[in-house]
Amino acid sequence: MAAWVGKKYKMEKSEGFDDYMKALGVGLVLRKLGNSISPTVELVKDGDEYTFNTTSTFKNTTIKFKLGEEFEEETVDGRKVKSVCTFEGDNKLVHEQKGDKPTTIIREFTDSELTATMTAGGAKCVRYYKVA
Repeated sequence: MAAWVGKKYKMEKSEGFDDYMKALGVGLVLRKLGNSISPTVELVKDGDEYTFNTTSTFKNTTIKFKLGEEFEEETVDGRKVKSVCTFEGDNKLVHEQKGDKPTTIIREFTDSELTATMTAGGAKCVRYYKVA
């Protein structure tokens, strides 16, 4: 069974998030807000459909997807993108967002942690989560 099944992960630490948001064109006020919150995330599978929930004191988001199928997504900062999610093995979720500023998010799950590595342009951010 995949490490992420039945678990929620709470962000503990973030590196490079301000530069990542700058690369996406996020303004100062929203960047300050984004840097001040610690979201909780959860990945749920139902048949061949996945749901990725992000909850925080700022905004809650949900995306639903099937592996390898393009879907429309509105990001937390309001960008409209076309996304595709795939798994490499059971515990590495690769999330490609295509739009004005292409982004790749790689989420690596273990039994107790989640590491999310996000890249946009030349900026890279790594966010570390622990099981909530």
